[in-house]
Amino acid sequence: MRNGFVISAVIGLVLSFLLSFYVSPWWYLLFAIVVFLFVLGLVDMNQTKHSIMRTYPVFGRMRYWMEALRPKMYQYFVESDIDGRPINRVDRSTIYQRAKQETDTMPFGTQLDVYEEGYEWMSHSIAPKDFHKLDHSPRVLIGNKDCKQPYSASIFNVSAMSFGSLSSNAIRALNAGAKIGGFAHNTGEGGMSRHHLEEGGDIIWQIGTGYFGARDENGNFSPEVFAKNAATPQVKMIELKLSQGAKPGHGGILPAKKNTPEIAAIRHVKPNTTVYSPPYHSAFNSPRELVQFIAQMRDLSGGKPVGFKLCIGRKSEFIAICKAMIELDSYPDFITVDGGEGGTGAAPQEFSNHVGAPLLDGLAFVHNMLVGFNIRQHIRIIASGKILSGFHMLRAIALGADACNSARAMMMALGCIQALQCHTNKCPTGVATQDPSLTVGLVVTDKKQRVANYHEDTIKTFVELMGAAGIDDYKKLTRSHIYRRVFMNEVRTLEDIFPSLQPGDMLKAELPSRYAQDTQVADPDRWH
Repeated sequence: MRNGFVISAVIGLVLSFLLSFYVSPWWYLLFAIVVFLFVLGLVDMNQTKHSIMRTYPVFGRMRYWMEALRPKMYQYFVESDIDGRPINRVDRSTIYQRAKQETDTMPFGTQLDVYEEGYEWMSHSIAPKDFHKLDHSPRVLIGNKDCKQPYSASIFNVSAMSFGSLSSNAIRALNAGAKIGGFAHNTGEGGMSRHHLEEGGDIIWQIGTGYFGARDENGNFSPEVFAKNAATPQVKMIELKLSQGAKPGHGGILPAKKNTPEIAAIRHVKPNTTVYSPPYHSAFNSPRELVQFIAQMRDLSGGKPVGFKLCIGRKSEFIAICKAMIELDSYPDFITVDGGEGGTGAAPQEFSNHVGAPLLDGLAFVHNMLVGFNIRQHIRIIASGKILSGFHMLRAIALGADACNSARAMMMALGCIQALQCHTNKCPTGVATQDPSLTVGLVVTDKKQRVANYHEDTIKTFVELMGAAGIDDYKKLTRSHIYRRVFMNEVRTLEDIFPSLQPGDMLKAELPSRYAQDTQVADPDRWH
């Protein structure tokens, strides 16, 4: 191909030049094009990074162009409405329609295969409740016996997304939307910036392994810095992140392209460098120390609700945390359960695809353990992991959640088109980038209302579903309300798939068999 390219290029140069010289000056345009392609081919043949371009000059570039265009072409011209990943077009369209307050009804029936394994539905009642008589803004009070400033939270809030991962305009629009709709906005582990605060929305301040916004110069947790920021009036709750579903056990990544001087100042790191949050915490080394650290943060914050977020991995480790809570008679105010299907701006595919329990499995387990150890009354559970619709909320609450968080759906309410460019700093909608030429496209005054609209309509649909089930209080939802097809002619409820425990079952001499081995090895004074 290399020799063929050179011969063809030389012939093209000679022929186009002769045509230009003897026939018409207009042929000089062709001559210029051939010169450009010839120079491009020479560059390809002499570079050493790309074998295909080196072997197939000019033509080899088409492979890289097609690779770059493939996700867009596939999304718009190939995939069906229900098979898009990670979020299909039906769900994306619903989010966009609710954000814009357009018609979100579906014509001509479901496109889902209702006889496919995994299909889920809710059991409705012949005597449904009148939607107009139900509470259209259900809330949950978060704060246990040791909490001095309990928080009345919406049952649907903005999940953790850091400034740095998202643009300043995106952060402002999310927080302003939370202010309009009366729900909370989680900062993510990247620290609390002025963009989180200037719009006035309620804040859940997340502290990760990097302790951004609560660290000393060496990167260790600083009680003094933490206490100062925790006293911010907009901070309603504090969440300690142990792990997240998209990359549990990996730590966070802020690409150098996104680490601007402003972000570096918030995080107390060097600008324009890739910032890695450690995969583990340095402030505690055992389940017992974790529980004590949460109590310390609650005291330092003036008694605000403090909890932790995790994706379930080793079940014995969570059981060990439960044992430590009971021994110390100290409990987090809430636990956020993330699932392996959760999103992130950047993570190795092995972690996103194959590490961490999915949300439903992890959520059912956490609820069972808290009930089984008879400590559920102290702790609220928040579900986080691909919560996009009212049905997703209903399913999570039926499994044991008190509230739900969503990240990617809120991004889509801002205008995210699932371009899958989050990690490149080239997000075309200005949501997940720090490039000013791209963030200018995201207008806060418009997008904040869309975030509030999406939240309101999703809550409305959740309440309508609850009424259709014949329930007037979401706390009455149970696992028996949700059915799943496990085979073509076999259907089970979530209660059948994830059997519930009764209060105190984990304190009995004879433990439930499926948890016995993990309980025996669970030690409050060590992780493994």
